[in-house]
Order: sequence, then structure tokens, then C-alpha cells
Amino acid sequence: MGRRKSSRTVGEEGNAIVEFLGAALLLLLPVMYLALTLGRIQAATFAVEGAAKESARAFVTADSVAQGEARAGVAVSLALADQGFTDVRPADVLSISCSGSRCLDPGSEVATIVRYDVPLPFVPPGVRSWVPLSVPVEAAHVSSVDRYAGARQ
Repeated sequence: MGRRKSSRTVGEEGNAIVEFLGAALLLLLPVMYLALTLGRIQAATFAVEGAAKESARAFVTADSVAQGEARAGVAVSLALADQGFTDVRPADVLSISCSGSRCLDPGSEVATIVRYDVPLPFVPPGVRSWVPLSVPVEAAHVSSVDRYAGARQ
């Protein structure tokens, strides 16, 4: 009885592993990048939602408009830093508007809008200067000044 010949040709052992690793990398890397990017966008969404809400609350409880703007800026910084966005200046992402001529009149409303552009991960700053590679995330909140509070400046 003779030996049976293998259907494999000589030198092909191990090619399946190499092909599998190549295909896995080609599919896995984009999926991981997508997951990382979506995670950063979701974190930014949480951050701007909290920042808009807390900045409006901080503003309407202040004793003056200047103090309210300072408190709102601190609230935005804290909310964004809580989600890992520490390189943001509140003045760049926060806008405050009032319903009346005086912001802190009893019964008036204060609206805050926080808008942050989430940069795509691993994109060099030089490329960002040519093509805007970011996803804008925005949230708004309206808070009322206490109707029974005294008039404030």
C-alpha cells in the first residue's frame, strides 16, 4: 500500500493564518476607529447637555450678571472636563441670551447654548487646518429666574 498524497501543495502551510490575520486587521481597524469616534461624540453629547443645563442654572441663581457669567463659565468648564474635554475655553463654546432687557429680572428667562466641535481622533492638526474634520455637538437649555426673588443687577 502506498501513501496517499496530500492535496496541499508544498509551501502553502500557514497561508490561511496569514490571510486570516490580514483580513481581520482590514476589518477590525475601521470598526475600532468607528467605536472610538462614536464614543467621543457620545461623551461630548453628555458634556454639552450637562454644561447647558448647569450653566443656565448657575446664571439665574447669581446676584449679578457678571457673577452669573462667571458661574456659567465655571459650570461649562466642569461639565466638559468631567467627560475629558479639558482644552476648552468656556467663552468659545457658551452663548447666553436673556428674554428681557435685564437678565435677572424676576420671571425672565435665560437661555444657554453650548456648542462644541468634536475633533476626529488621530487626525494631525496640520490636516485639520486644510479640511474641517470635526463633528459639531450642540445643546440648549432655558431656565427661569425665580419670580419671587428680588430684583438683581
